[in-house]
Amino acid sequence: MAAESDVCCKAASSLTGTLGRPAAGMLCGMTGSDPKAELRRYLQVGREVLLWKLEGLSEYDVRRPLVPTGTNLLGLVKHVASVEARYFGEVFGRPFGEALPWLDDHAELNAHMWATAEQSREQIVGLYRRVWAHSDATVDALALDAVGRVPWWPPDRREVTLHRVLVHVIAETNRHAGHADIVRELIDGTVGLREDNDNMPPGDQAWWDSYRTRLERAALDAGSA
Repeated sequence: MAAESDVCCKAASSLTGTLGRPAAGMLCGMTGSDPKAELRRYLQVGREVLLWKLEGLSEYDVRRPLVPTGTNLLGLVKHVASVEARYFGEVFGRPFGEALPWLDDHAELNAHMWATAEQSREQIVGLYRRVWAHSDATVDALALDAVGRVPWWPPDRREVTLHRVLVHVIAETNRHAGHADIVRELIDGTVGLREDNDNMPPGDQAWWDSYRTRLERAALDAGSA
């Protein structure tokens, strides 16, 4: 257990927390507890945020491309489900048991980043939840120092541990949860870190309008300096 805690703390030292402060203290608080459980908790929070960002939206809105590169909420869920299925599946010789044709070598470019009209929200969300179960079973079955192989990584980096893959997938999931934050705000103005904690400063619409105007003024002043 001590060895696993040391590994987690070393990884945490490369992360940053709120306002740029090191997140190591937050993760190294795992000392004396269960490092694997703590890593799973961070992963699960990111998973649930991605699904929360879909709530209350129409089929159209969950699929709307809100930026020039087409980022959309349901596509983010489909992508992260696909990524997680591979990392906790074939990387450790425990392939996910369902076909994901959008990942095939001859699949349409970027097919994993959007849902077709025939792929319902329920299907994509259901897939993601089944991937969770498969991933969690892999994490339960293996030690943090268990070795796997990522065939799509460069040859000199293909050998990985479960710990490294957990950190990688946590980062991937939360990165896309951040994308989902912005996309959801663009759709209907809904914001927040997660359902039980919006992590936003208090302020009514007038305050936010004034705040944004102040930021715009600062940007203009900087641009003309």
